[in-house]
Amino acid sequence: MKQTLLAVIVVIISLSTNAQHRADQQHLSNPNSFSMILLGDPQGYTKYDINQPLFELCTAWIADNIEHLNIKAVLCTGDIVEQNENIVRNRKMLNQTSREMWEAGSRAFERLDNKIPYIISAGNHEYGYRNSENGKTHFPEYFPFERNTAWRDICVSALPNRNGVVSLENAAFEFIDPNWGKLLVITSEFAPRDEVLNWAKELAASKQYKEHKVIFMTHSFLQERTAERIKDEHYAITPRNWGEDVWKKLVEPSTNIFMVICGHTGKPGDFEDSVAYRVDKNVAGKNVHQMMFNVQILGGGWEGNGGDGWLRILEFLPDGKTIKVKTYSPLFGISPSTKHLAHRTGAHDQFDIVWEE
Repeated sequence: MKQTLLAVIVVIISLSTNAQHRADQQHLSNPNSFSMILLGDPQGYTKYDINQPLFELCTAWIADNIEHLNIKAVLCTGDIVEQNENIVRNRKMLNQTSREMWEAGSRAFERLDNKIPYIISAGNHEYGYRNSENGKTHFPEYFPFERNTAWRDICVSALPNRNGVVSLENAAFEFIDPNWGKLLVITSEFAPRDEVLNWAKELAASKQYKEHKVIFMTHSFLQERTAERIKDEHYAITPRNWGEDVWKKLVEPSTNIFMVICGHTGKPGDFEDSVAYRVDKNVAGKNVHQMMFNVQILGGGWEGNGGDGWLRILEFLPDGKTIKVKTYSPLFGISPSTKHLAHRTGAHDQFDIVWEE
């Protein structure tokens, strides 16, 4: 009896020693919900070696909460690196070469490999040499399909990139939930070509997916704060479509795209200068929710810490139509002394999205 009691005490001590004491554990509002986690542009984390662990903290936090928050996927608005291919470092804006930045971004997402799918909308900084001068990219080299088994059963379509290379830059992923039914998440390259928009439009309208609820992701779509759709940009990459063109050619004519997620824009200032949100009707008269989330200038501006760890928890409620959006930072939440800073509760940071039948 004494030996049994001793064994129980040892197990309890062992469990209490090994378990992390979480200062600010997040919870779903309904235990029957599932969630997706939204990451804003991470280039500010990867371009400085001192910031890179902060991005790894974000993905480590996600991996640690997959079961607790019933996370089905991670969505990223793109700009994993500051420059796609450059060895000459401008010390006023980075201290890493492009290869080092790609490796840092890849290493952070590696924490999710074979555990959960992550969907990335490649940004302008993933193309060209420094600034989307052309369609050259190292994206498919660092994020090949085979690296993450979680993609295998849900990736249902993909279109070659601007270089004719098979890539997850343009890809579609299917999710099935007993309450939400069938969801399709389609992601696209930066400033997508007409070919990409036509592929996405035909896919969403196809017999196989026309009854799906569709989320479309692209890097550049809305301006910060004003939420105006982008009509023109200075990047030389061609052929291309900016935000307003994407709306007119793909989103507005599609009857089952109910949400668009993007990043890209932002400026140093208030938190509201890193986010935007608007709702417009599609051709069927249904609301299309458009959300921009880009954290790169939070935590000190363009050359700050990369984003203070801010991410969004998208909770899909079991009513099959409501998504609760919460903005949270595991960087602040990990410590009892800063957890009071870990939640953004303003109108731009915490709100509900409702899908219309």
